[in-house]
Amino acid sequence: MESMHDSVPTIISPGRAWPIPRRPWSVRMIWHDLLFAHWPLLPEALQPLLPPGLKLDTLDGQAWLGIVPFRMTGIRHRWLPPVPGLSAFPELNVRTYVTANGKPGVWFFTLDATNRPAIAGARKLFHLQYRHARITCTTSADGWIDYTSRRRERSFPPAEFVARYRPRESQQIIATDLLTNWLTARYCLYSADRQGQVWRGEIDHAPWQLAAAEAEIETNSLVTGLGLELPPTEPLLHFSRRLDAVAWTLDRVG
Repeated sequence: MESMHDSVPTIISPGRAWPIPRRPWSVRMIWHDLLFAHWPLLPEALQPLLPPGLKLDTLDGQAWLGIVPFRMTGIRHRWLPPVPGLSAFPELNVRTYVTANGKPGVWFFTLDATNRPAIAGARKLFHLQYRHARITCTTSADGWIDYTSRRRERSFPPAEFVARYRPRESQQIIATDLLTNWLTARYCLYSADRQGQVWRGEIDHAPWQLAAAEAEIETNSLVTGLGLELPPTEPLLHFSRRLDAVAWTLDRVG
């Protein structure tokens, strides 16, 4: 296999159902201390929030909404080293799962982050719904990760997320059950520009190493501005310590 650092990798995940693009990848990044928190929602609550051209993806008729706090490091363009002050920051996204032209992927309703230049670049280049937020992410001696995010942009609805989480098991395993794999094994994202044109961004990485997780969510108003309400049931929780990934520039969805 070719080096991920210097050249286009071959297909590094056996979960991919289609080949990676033939052109070189554009951005490399590392995801750390990631929590997947998923709630089941009715499809009719989510489909109206998607742009034309995207179909909500469901499993056995059930749609899912995810909230994912984590940290990113090592962010760099293919031909550049990581830039101090721009290559590492925490992020928090709200997502669901969609499909277009037979390719299942992720749709991000919002992405909160601390880095203003990265936010501006992601909005322009990837048409992603980034919001500026004040985020703190710290790990205590007993393994709990304390995560606090408060949105700072007044032009968007306020949103706050305060939680602590940690893995239940010390050893992470590759997700093998149907639902966990369906929720996490996604190798592209979708976005839409201001004209409503839908775009696809390919992503590649090794299979997720996941552990069951526990979380104490104190405050969560991330979906209020979307007109959604989370069910009172406990979310499905998974944790990943680290994952290296590469991403390509966007392709127009026909």
